[in-house]
Amino acid sequence: MSERNALCCMPHSSCCRRRQSDSLIQPLTHFRRHAPCGKDYESLDYDQCYNKPYRKMTEDLIQQGSKWYSMKKEALSWLSIFFVGFFTALVAFFIDAITRLLTEWKLSTVTNTMETCSHWGCLSNSLGILILFNASFVLVAAALVVFGEPLAAGSGIPEIKCYLNGVKVQHVIRLWTLFCKAVGVLFSVSGGLLVGKEGPMIHSGGVIGAGVPQFESLSFRKFKLKIPFFRSDREKRDFVSAGAAAGVAAAFGAPIGGVLFSLEEGSSFWNQSLTWKTLFCTMTSTFTLNFFLSGTEYSSWGSFYQNGLLTFGLFQCPPDNKKCHLWTAGDLLIFILIGCGGGFFGMVFNFINTKLTLFRLKYIVKMHKFVRIFEALLIGVVTTLVLFLTPAFIGECKDIVPPQNSSFGVTGNSDVQRFLCQNGTYNDMASLFFNTQEEAIKQLFHNSGEYSLLTLGLFFLLFYLLCCWTYGSSVPSGLFVPCILCGAAYGRFVATVLQKFFGMEHIYLGTFSLIGAAAFLGGVVRMTISLTVILIECTNEISLSLPIMVTLMVAKWIGDLGNVGLYDIHINLKHVPLLEWEAPHLALNYTAADIMNTRLSFVYPYTRVRSIFNLLSTTAHNAFPVVTLNYGKSLKKVTNELQSDTVTSTNLRYRSSSHVSRKQIESERAKLHNSDSELFLVDRPNENMIKEEPQNITSGVYDGFNSLEDNLCPMTFHGMVLRSHLIALLKQNVSYSENDEPTAQNNISYESLNADYPRFPSIHDLDLENIDMDQIMDVSPYMHPCPYVVHPDSPVPQVFNLFRTMGLRHLPVINSSGEVIGLITRHNLTHEYLSKITKHAAVGNEFSLNLTSVARD
Repeated sequence: MSERNALCCMPHSSCCRRRQSDSLIQPLTHFRRHAPCGKDYESLDYDQCYNKPYRKMTEDLIQQGSKWYSMKKEALSWLSIFFVGFFTALVAFFIDAITRLLTEWKLSTVTNTMETCSHWGCLSNSLGILILFNASFVLVAAALVVFGEPLAAGSGIPEIKCYLNGVKVQHVIRLWTLFCKAVGVLFSVSGGLLVGKEGPMIHSGGVIGAGVPQFESLSFRKFKLKIPFFRSDREKRDFVSAGAAAGVAAAFGAPIGGVLFSLEEGSSFWNQSLTWKTLFCTMTSTFTLNFFLSGTEYSSWGSFYQNGLLTFGLFQCPPDNKKCHLWTAGDLLIFILIGCGGGFFGMVFNFINTKLTLFRLKYIVKMHKFVRIFEALLIGVVTTLVLFLTPAFIGECKDIVPPQNSSFGVTGNSDVQRFLCQNGTYNDMASLFFNTQEEAIKQLFHNSGEYSLLTLGLFFLLFYLLCCWTYGSSVPSGLFVPCILCGAAYGRFVATVLQKFFGMEHIYLGTFSLIGAAAFLGGVVRMTISLTVILIECTNEISLSLPIMVTLMVAKWIGDLGNVGLYDIHINLKHVPLLEWEAPHLALNYTAADIMNTRLSFVYPYTRVRSIFNLLSTTAHNAFPVVTLNYGKSLKKVTNELQSDTVTSTNLRYRSSSHVSRKQIESERAKLHNSDSELFLVDRPNENMIKEEPQNITSGVYDGFNSLEDNLCPMTFHGMVLRSHLIALLKQNVSYSENDEPTAQNNISYESLNADYPRFPSIHDLDLENIDMDQIMDVSPYMHPCPYVVHPDSPVPQVFNLFRTMGLRHLPVINSSGEVIGLITRHNLTHEYLSKITKHAAVGNEFSLNLTSVARD
């Protein structure tokens, strides 16, 4: 085979050639300003690659009996789902048990020192011991995040939401991340920070869901069962969805709410089979945790008394209060007003936290790691001072009244805090601040104590500010429980005002506390369906479903007037290209041709190994179109030759008028002085040379070019080849000699092609000594010949729905002649990118292309 018959590839140009004086092939790149660099976030590939090795694998399975293979895979799928739910419950039990032990150790030590105090001066010793405990626990939690895994900070819900949306967030589902998250959150909660352990359970469940079905771990390399199932992003996504739902179920004892949470907040793809598996996973998680909690707390193994980490107890009016009702139709209007207030408070909460997060990203993150640890310690110390000094100076001592004398009294065995009060009394502020958050929620819900308006108002304000400051710091932190407690105080405050000043004696304070909790939580996170079901399952009271749903809807509507949910805010601050359920409103007037990227890096079906290596070394793209160049007659010339045939010429003129090429689009962009234009002047090949060897020209390769060919010549699209597959082919020396035929190339199986999943090697990890750069590679068997494609005239909302629903990574834009003219990625569909296009259009740089008015060649 001659030198010029070997097809080459290069980014951003049409061909490459081997110079006589060069010892290696250099790709002719057109990076005029800077070399390409990797993006912070990549897309996951949920589309199946139907290349020849995959089809060969499916054919072999059919011959061997595909029914047995499907049955075995389905059985392993259900078994994996069971273990995902089981291990998620064990992690939740571990976090809860250790947190309970550390908290009891801390509180008992501090309480014992306080009981021995006979004067105010020795309280400083108790305060010092409490600060030492909390600072030590917070130090461990912060160190695990700062020096262990930074992604373990926060609740992890935004990261799991991004993963299920199709964004590859580095280290989000690593085993080390799970360790830092689980251990860190138990120390965060034990350290007195106003965070919850329920939120990080969702992240933990997602990590477990990603790891268990793989039946191997890179952290424990000796553990490898070699089970060839579930080895793709497409299948791992379903298990992560189930794991995240299991985390919700373990946290709140809400299996149905967990399924709806995964559906509403995370997954972009859903089917009936996934619904059943996710429900089975959440049920497994709920009852496994219930089994262990009931056995350890109630010494009743085999019974099920404790549904989840957080339960609200039974909502019912005292039997001796005939005027009490859980809620009435007239209360619904008050609930709507509470929802408005919750939405407003949530909107302000998100606004303040956004400013704090921007400050952290601008200053603290760029400083030394110890600064982030110092910030966490500062939050811990300030929170400890507030928790201790507020009950000491502001809390009121109240008598413990038996329930038969007061509908809202405190029973003698209630878990209230005496703090510095005398025996037989309790400190109302300490019962909220100096208790666990779960116990404080139950007290507000079930009227186990009278709380003054001053206590409720001050508690809400201080808790509100401290919680807002804490979330986003360098510690694992959940948001659900703090928002529920803060909102419960808000709802209890409203109910107390209505009862004392408006004579509404029928009010059940627990219901108003629950509605306040729903209002504030909904105003912060802006969830509706799943949060409604979660709260109903926590209360075990279906009659409260209507007020909860109405309150959440109103809170979301009011909050959306100012900003979006807090999880979405943190996603946007990290510039993650998340695709929402619907296309942005800005996309309604644009087409695929307006937003596509025309700066293409591509390969030819037959490509020299050196060119492949140079392409991968100089680009960061994860897939490349496989093309051949088309130097055929232009449509205008063909039309002129057939003028005698009226019908044919008319059809050809229509074809010409409806045809759009990359060159036409770039010409239009260049006229607008657009910096994104790829058009530049080139020298055309000699027509005599084209006539001499047309077969080489139509293939896209010619060694006789005197200078660069432009990058805008027509390219016939044949498929897409993945970067990971090209690296695997190089690693396994899949190529043939220049003097041989393409049939001499060795072939590899689909399993070998994806053997390094999920951590494919980099091009720089390859051993160059074992690679013959002068060999030729036939990439056509390993390309995806039938990917999803769109027409240039396709409206962006349609493109958006196709891209998001099918979980695509790349979407080629193909014109009416089968030529690739652009590529759409996740970046091109984001609100930020569409805003940029709209901004250009607003200043006169019209980005949209009027295909019918473009001058034809």
